[in-house]
Amino acid sequence: MKKQYSPRTAWLGGVAFTFLIALLGFLLALVPGFNQIGQLACAIIIAVFYRQIFGYPETIRSGIAFSAKRLLRAAIILYGLKLNISTVLSDGLGLLAIDAGVITFAIFATIGLAKLFKADKNISLLLGVGTGVCGAAAIAAVAPIVKAKDEDTAIGVGIIALMGTVFAIAYTILRPVLPLDSIQYGIWSGASLHEVAHVALAGAPAGEEGLAMALLGKLGRVFLLVPLCFIFIAIMKRKNKANDTDNAKIEFPWFLVGFIIFSILGSYVFGHSIPLSDGVMDGVSTLTTWLLTAAMVGLGLNVSLKDLRDRALRPLAAMTVTSIALSVIVYFIV
Repeated sequence: MKKQYSPRTAWLGGVAFTFLIALLGFLLALVPGFNQIGQLACAIIIAVFYRQIFGYPETIRSGIAFSAKRLLRAAIILYGLKLNISTVLSDGLGLLAIDAGVITFAIFATIGLAKLFKADKNISLLLGVGTGVCGAAAIAAVAPIVKAKDEDTAIGVGIIALMGTVFAIAYTILRPVLPLDSIQYGIWSGASLHEVAHVALAGAPAGEEGLAMALLGKLGRVFLLVPLCFIFIAIMKRKNKANDTDNAKIEFPWFLVGFIIFSILGSYVFGHSIPLSDGVMDGVSTLTTWLLTAAMVGLGLNVSLKDLRDRALRPLAAMTVTSIALSVIVYFIV
């Protein structure tokens, strides 16, 4: 007979459990080899294998669910501080057009290939969004809007983290032999790679100017996350109305409002009228990473390896082909 805990104890235990696995993911990410895929992916891997070996910890489900839902939204809100709106609007307007094309191509290409490969459409949609916008954060933002399952979200985030790392390493290897100057290489990296971390990894060999352009190109894609989410809201509302599904109303994603507010604060208030040290901003960035990691642990505990094997391989193939095509297309554009 399973031990029963009080609601408060179960909640605290569940939240603590997700942070414990997040810590294990952080430690695993220090190991050579695993350091290339990062804390987030390592924590998801541990969570998935825990589920397969020990099963889902039902007694602390409430706390795990809190991490997967509430902490995830908190992380996305804080993620808004990474977006410097003034920089995008002043220096990156030209890149925004490329970024919009990248997002559109990534989503439609992945969905189209998913149909061709007969892949899971929900996972493929999330992978298309993650490939086009900003990896895990984009998947996490869109998932509740399109009513994706927790396990689909975790699978999508895990694939994006892994493949994005592979592509970032490939970019750094190709850098010396490509006929691109540092600015062109930076634009190519920022407009085509998956996560902000992947862009930073690939852009570093191009020097300060190349890295700055890479991050600027990536910021433009993050900037477009908000309008993309509202497009998905409109699509889902129309779809539900057409299907007469009153019980499937779309909940307004208030966390996006928080994302916008923190983007404005980070761009025009913090560091300006309210001075903040680099140490404080680094601390907030670290907190964001830990919150997102704990949230992904909560999602990863919902993943069944059997489902992963049966449902993830074809979406992975669709996303890989899309990512390669995206890299080639953006290369010739820049």
